[in-house]
Amino acid sequence: MNLDQSVPLLDGLPVAERALWNDTDALLRGLGCDDDTRVAAAWYAVACVQPVAWEQAAAGVSESLRRLVSGQQQAEQVWALHAAHGSGSGAEGLRRLLLAIIRDLRVVYLLLARQLARMRAAADLPEPERNALARLTRDIHAPLANRLGIGQWKWELEDLAFRYLQPEVYRRIAELLDERRADRDAWIARCSKALRDALAAQRIAASVNGRAKHIYSIWRKMQRKQVGFGDLYDIRALRVITASVADCYAALGVVHALWPIIPREFDDYIARPKGNQYRSLHTAVVGPDGKVLEVQIRTEAMHRGAELGVAAHWRYKEGSSGDAAYQARIEWMRKLLETRAEGEDDTALAAELRAELAEDRVYLLTPKGAVIDLPAGATVLDFAYHVHTLVGHRCRGAKVNGRIVPLTCQPVSGDRVEILTAREPAPSRDWLSPQAGYLATASARGKLRAWFRHEDASARLAAGRQLLERAGRRLAASPDVLERLPGKLGRKHRDDLLAALAMGEIGVAQLSQAMLELQAPASETSAPRTRAPRNPVQVPERPGTLTVDGVGNLLTTLARCCRPLPGDAVTGFVTRGRGVTVHRSDCPALLRLRERSAERLVEVRWQSAPDRAYEVAISVTGYDRRDLQRDVTDMIADSGARIVASDSRSQRDLGEMSMRFTLRLHDYGELSTLLVKLGALPNVTDVRRLAAG
Repeated sequence: MNLDQSVPLLDGLPVAERALWNDTDALLRGLGCDDDTRVAAAWYAVACVQPVAWEQAAAGVSESLRRLVSGQQQAEQVWALHAAHGSGSGAEGLRRLLLAIIRDLRVVYLLLARQLARMRAAADLPEPERNALARLTRDIHAPLANRLGIGQWKWELEDLAFRYLQPEVYRRIAELLDERRADRDAWIARCSKALRDALAAQRIAASVNGRAKHIYSIWRKMQRKQVGFGDLYDIRALRVITASVADCYAALGVVHALWPIIPREFDDYIARPKGNQYRSLHTAVVGPDGKVLEVQIRTEAMHRGAELGVAAHWRYKEGSSGDAAYQARIEWMRKLLETRAEGEDDTALAAELRAELAEDRVYLLTPKGAVIDLPAGATVLDFAYHVHTLVGHRCRGAKVNGRIVPLTCQPVSGDRVEILTAREPAPSRDWLSPQAGYLATASARGKLRAWFRHEDASARLAAGRQLLERAGRRLAASPDVLERLPGKLGRKHRDDLLAALAMGEIGVAQLSQAMLELQAPASETSAPRTRAPRNPVQVPERPGTLTVDGVGNLLTTLARCCRPLPGDAVTGFVTRGRGVTVHRSDCPALLRLRERSAERLVEVRWQSAPDRAYEVAISVTGYDRRDLQRDVTDMIADSGARIVASDSRSQRDLGEMSMRFTLRLHDYGELSTLLVKLGALPNVTDVRRLAAG
């Protein structure tokens, strides 16, 4: 492929940039990358030196090429963040951010190849620039190459970074090896051939591969095990891949027959796998010329599991746990590399990858460049609570990439989020509402609930009392209902109920439903009996009749002072000449009658009367607006209730409207449903049942 024709601006590159691109292209060819990937590397080299020329040429190239060049340009923000904040605990977050913003997997190859080419040429750079490049390589590129399984690139990136950052240590280990790398590679090749021939003589089918351990890996192992150079037995290593477990142990016998064993350096991870399910045989022997050689023996399935499964080698070596989605992304990328190596068509696999790895994490930046990892769908308020609990409590607004956004905004990977805070913490209870969409993470909601849980007790009880009284007025709940409400909602005391309401643990809808269930037709009245009851007589079930304790076929009249409805808790009062007058149990007039003539009170229970309607008075108050009264009357009509009388008054000085209706309804449940619907209308502030018609 002639890249000079595909990228005509290559001829205008400076000598150094041209050499950098040539090395990058050679690395991509060695990895077997496609033509688009190589052309994208050339166009990116042009864009780095001549950004205006690239912008003009971009319109004439394919969408695929533009995406590859754009991916490399987007990665520059990660390099800038690393340069500004250095290495350390944030390096893993930067690697995650890099993978999150990349939308075409070939960009990873481009980034690694160009970085390796830059590191090879870094000896001619000024020391500060060279060291910064080496730190970036050590923290970002080498771990990614390791996780992708590109071993040749990985060890060279690590060794070059180590050489520039710790030249004295690098030189000392190189001297300890006491031989050139080429000599070590030749020694490994000689051992590989000897073992391969010995296995073939025993008719054991196996592949044997090996290489000399690179300098950075030697230093890491010396640091991790706290041992000297002479105590390492895997400076030179071979790996044997067999067809079965039986062949693994047979190959182990061949190795021990070929070279003397070092007894204390044998580990059987097949019979006793590691905690991460890593399985392999490890042994150390004394090879030719008295040099120590480590040999690892495993089956193809074990090798595949170690490279792609839960026992992936990089996980326990780097000590990084990671989340499942991130590990899945890495493993799928490695599978894609394997497919390329076999020369297969990877179109279907790439499409499957995009579907499989739909983002379930977002990687966001603080104003100082730190990376914050949150679940997809998290809001800027979740971000604030993740930064610090007090930042969340004091949050009053947010900016995403410099623009003011609502607290429900859901930023995407790569966005820079700034939280605007007040001097004092004052979180809102509305943030707890799932419907409002302020918080998506359980941890943030837990921190917010903890705040309200530790608020001043009196303020918490006052807030809960206000919510309870508002619901009670709307549903005209009796004192008896309010008294039994805590038990109905699983609370021991009234104060427990008020606190739960204040903290959002019990919602208004749940509270209203409990009140409706307590106002059942079979509700027992708390009115005291002053005489032993006689056997109740069941009045024949006719529309509008009631069951009167001890009296049958007695005239009953609904009291006009409280207009009880079927479903209300009621009590009867025996009058002189007018039968029994039925009052709501919380009726003020009934309370006065009880004080004067308690012996004339009788127990009354509703019977079903589906064809009979009853009159009830309600009031509706709200902020005046156009068509408010029409919306209220339409809602009443839609509910099936009939308006008997109505009256409305507008208080222009307050901007309010008060409406009063006398309705004909069938029972208490119908009234309760209507009150809830009226209370949900825009601008309506209060809906309640009135005591009199």
